[in-house]
Amino acid sequence: MFGSTFTPYILSKCFWRVIIMEYRKLGNTDIDVSVICLGTMTWGQQNTEEEGFEQMDYAVDQGVNFFDTAELYSIPPMEDTQGSTETIIGNWFEKRGNREKIILATKVAGRSGMKWFRGGETRLDSDNITKAIEGSLKRLKTDYVDLYQLHWPDRPINLFGGGLSYKHYDLESVAIEETLKVLGDLVKEGKIRYVGLSNETPWGLSEFIKAAEMHDLPKVVSVQNAYNLLNRIYESGMSEFHHRSQVGLLAYSPLAQGYLTGKYLDGARPAGARTTLFERGQRYETEQAEEIIRKYVNLANEYSMDPALMANSFVNDQDFVTSNIIGATTMEQLKIAVGSIDTKLDEECLKKIEEIHYGCPNPCP
Repeated sequence: MFGSTFTPYILSKCFWRVIIMEYRKLGNTDIDVSVICLGTMTWGQQNTEEEGFEQMDYAVDQGVNFFDTAELYSIPPMEDTQGSTETIIGNWFEKRGNREKIILATKVAGRSGMKWFRGGETRLDSDNITKAIEGSLKRLKTDYVDLYQLHWPDRPINLFGGGLSYKHYDLESVAIEETLKVLGDLVKEGKIRYVGLSNETPWGLSEFIKAAEMHDLPKVVSVQNAYNLLNRIYESGMSEFHHRSQVGLLAYSPLAQGYLTGKYLDGARPAGARTTLFERGQRYETEQAEEIIRKYVNLANEYSMDPALMANSFVNDQDFVTSNIIGATTMEQLKIAVGSIDTKLDEECLKKIEEIHYGCPNPCP
């Protein structure tokens, strides 16, 4: 049955309580993944290999069995650091000897002009996908990936803060059936187990489902899209696929690139923070967004709760979410994120969250 399973896993004892990790089915598979998924995109730029090892060791000790990476990482994408995150994970697998204990997800880059990947425009065609998986497997030091995801579509659409409206671009794209066929071949070869999408739309997901059914090709088991208190557009159109088609959400950016912690309020730029280093948070720096972030931070303070804990807990508890992809650059951040599995927001707090949301829905889509 598709949905949640509660598998006890003792994390820590604090006299009166025991913290447990929660697991949910990955789509219609027989795989149980931890509701907390370890995001890894900072390893190779903001974090060293040693720090990546420390994060993986800690996460596994807390019952996390699900890691997410991509051939693109580390972030921001650059030629000299492309693939560095997968390399760090592969080195960890080699040293720990525990590959079989981890549900590993990675991604192939969608259509882009970043020619350093394979010497030309990245596309979701047979040649690109075949070369991409071979490169990922080599860096990850494994012979298979549990979940192979299309990082973004081949067809041109608004992505990464493109707003709520659809804008059509009359450009050719690789047929979905063609993309699924090469993925199906990789499944038959044992190089990947299951297929997922990322940064996808309701139309795109429905077309992948239809093509799989019509041509007996791999069924999509998950979609990895942004979902957080500032961006809940997944609830409209996409969340129904969880219940109707057994395709759950792997939610990324649960803290809205750290903005929901409040650390960037009033133009602050903490040392070492992502926006401080790379200036990649413009979608969260509107006057409207600042006001809503402040309201959420104040609400968390009202409950004597870390704002990051509240934001992550909200994502964890959505019934259409399979796993919440958390990311951290410090161990303190990681412990708060993983610990959110033990925090359940009460009805009063959830009601106040909804009041803030309906007062200004999705200020940062």
